[in-house]
Amino acid sequence: MSTSTIVQKLWNYCNVLLDDGMSYGDYVEQLTYLLFLKMADERTRAPYQQPSPVPMEYSWTTLLDKDGDELFDHYRHMLEALGKEKGLLGLIFTKSQSKFQNPAKLRRLIVDLIDKETWVSMSADVKGDAYEGLLEKNAQDTKSGAGQYFTPRPLIQAIVDVMTPKPGETVSDPACGTGGFLLAAHDYVVKHNSHMTKDQRKQLKEETFKGWELVQATARLCAMNMLLHGIGSQEFEPIVVSDSLAADPGDRFDLVLTNPPFGKKSSTTIVGEEGKASRERDIVERGDFWTTTSNKQLNFIQHVKTLLKQNGRAAVVVPDNVLFEGGAGETIRRKLLHECDVHTLLRLPTGLFYAQGVKANVLFFDKKPASETPWTKQLWIYDLRTNMHFTLKTNPLKRADLDEFAKCYHPENRHDRKPTWSADNPDHRWRAFDYAELIKRDKVSLDIFWLKDESLSDSDNLPAPDVIAQEIVDDLEAALAQFREILNDVDAFSKGEGL
Repeated sequence: MSTSTIVQKLWNYCNVLLDDGMSYGDYVEQLTYLLFLKMADERTRAPYQQPSPVPMEYSWTTLLDKDGDELFDHYRHMLEALGKEKGLLGLIFTKSQSKFQNPAKLRRLIVDLIDKETWVSMSADVKGDAYEGLLEKNAQDTKSGAGQYFTPRPLIQAIVDVMTPKPGETVSDPACGTGGFLLAAHDYVVKHNSHMTKDQRKQLKEETFKGWELVQATARLCAMNMLLHGIGSQEFEPIVVSDSLAADPGDRFDLVLTNPPFGKKSSTTIVGEEGKASRERDIVERGDFWTTTSNKQLNFIQHVKTLLKQNGRAAVVVPDNVLFEGGAGETIRRKLLHECDVHTLLRLPTGLFYAQGVKANVLFFDKKPASETPWTKQLWIYDLRTNMHFTLKTNPLKRADLDEFAKCYHPENRHDRKPTWSADNPDHRWRAFDYAELIKRDKVSLDIFWLKDESLSDSDNLPAPDVIAQEIVDDLEAALAQFREILNDVDAFSKGEGL
């Protein structure tokens, strides 16, 4: 059965459950529990003959044997009991609850949909992509807020393509959401290394990936997503449910690929090496951080620097304010340019993310050993924003839209890059800026653009009305978010909490 057929089959049944008050997110979560139990049962049979991590009294077959209220009660007790287990089982079932209102609909999902398929024998591509399809459909349900955990897959693919992970390299995402970056890195390694040894394949499954996710329900979806793609096991679960910013985990990685959560402030101020802060009540001290700020994205930049091995490579999605904000932002940019090789910036168009009002970029840098001279020599910028118009529904971003960026990045040897921009070709999107130019800019701002916005000078080039309307909404959303932060700061100051 094809991926699209499975997704359609599973998703069609969701429409039945919506009438019972179950949300899209609830449905995907209930599917996660039932798919895990079915696959665990399948692995106990030939040719696998593996012991099941699920206690016998809560196995898949116990669901098939029951009906009506007996099934309803058994399913509820099963979720509660399995949530107390350890390892992968605990991660999948912690805080799990039944969201079904009708026993007949629960039985139909178990017997007619899930039990009729043999999931383990499907290729990882088919079942993994089917689950990814459900997650993407869930992200499109803007009312649920699930989209904030979902980075557009074409963007992830392009980032991974230029980062070129290799067998034996470790990969981390400290804000992993449903696991998009980790899965894309896994698929890239498999696709480009068809002759891996048995040990390399085992290492790829159980020692390569590590993700952190703050929200338990999202971590559950991520764990299942990775399991369906052949990553992890009951003994090795690559997802940690915690606030990754709270402490240095001690682990170091060859690659860090991440899209930290949007939103300017966090409830916690993280105190850097220069001293204490009085602004927030919840304070975390990090001696490995350069400076103190309650800005989540700036803290994630510092955290990613910590997670990297020497000469490790990072790609981080950041909002515009990380590029130009003063104070802690300027300090972090100065330190980053000096201590790391900040070599590439991809300016992203609006209309890519389910969270509205977001103007984002991808910052690429390598961690380097201590040096008296700055490691950054040139920052190459690709502007995919100016005169580019995307929407989530009518004109979504495609991987092909990033082909020129990937070619310009020149991953086979990024020191052999060539600009497409010149004085004679001022409308091209790829050019370099020397360290001396960057450090002289006001607040060391990396918010650099040079292309002429055609819509400002020629009304014939205006985008479609729905695109203009969406861009206005995005700008208003961003402005409202900024005003809320100002209001919070003023309110905190009036209560005597200091600046």
